[in-house]
Amino acid sequence: MTEAIKLDHVYAEIAGQTVLEDISLAVNTREFYAIIGPNGGGKTTLVKLMLGLIQPKKGMIKVFGGTPRENRRMLGYVPQFHTFDFHYPITLHEMVISGRLGNKSRVFTRYTQEDRRITEEVLITLGISDLSGREISALSGGERQRAIIARALVSEPRALLLDEPTVYVDAPAEQQFYNILNSLKEKMAVILVTHDIGVVSDYATKVACLNRHLYTHDSGEITEEMLTSAYMCPVELIAHGVPHRVFRKHTHEGLP
Repeated sequence: MTEAIKLDHVYAEIAGQTVLEDISLAVNTREFYAIIGPNGGGKTTLVKLMLGLIQPKKGMIKVFGGTPRENRRMLGYVPQFHTFDFHYPITLHEMVISGRLGNKSRVFTRYTQEDRRITEEVLITLGISDLSGREISALSGGERQRAIIARALVSEPRALLLDEPTVYVDAPAEQQFYNILNSLKEKMAVILVTHDIGVVSDYATKVACLNRHLYTHDSGEITEEMLTSAYMCPVELIAHGVPHRVFRKHTHEGLP
């Protein structure tokens, strides 16, 4: 497997405050790497570092052997759901094919037959080709989610980064979403950033917990030690049938 993304002793600051400290990780192609952790733990900052949108204070970041800025086009990005304006009057096809503009040397250019062919293939792969002419405002939550992924995939990335992608998606659509990611990892690296620990361990090949520091077991297993370190409170893992996790009762000092 090829090394897709590597961070080596990376530190990051926002407004003069350290938000990530001594982060080291490596993601290979054909891996599904899930990064979980509490809100405010630095997950979105980590994604921005990988994309080259912000620079580390210290440390090294490599994307397919180059800098994030040099090789950003090798990355597909699925941002948080709320960043899209689904009231904008365009069709699903128009939204998705716009993802091809990242491959153009000029902003004002016509779509080619190759652009249209790749877009149609991606729509078929994600099962939404029959919705191609529908206004995005008329799509369901699950359909919108697949449209966002499709827009990232038409750029033909070698790695896919997803930042909290299921926040506004219902449970059935979420299950379909994870099935899609599981199939995509056969072709590319998949890096999922989320605070939802409920299902990632069923799909991820590696899981890490992030809360300023990175805690990892270097496998798809979520351990009690990882969660206790990242969430900074006692945790007990309980499984019944298909594994799932719950927190045991605990208190913080000064609280009931």
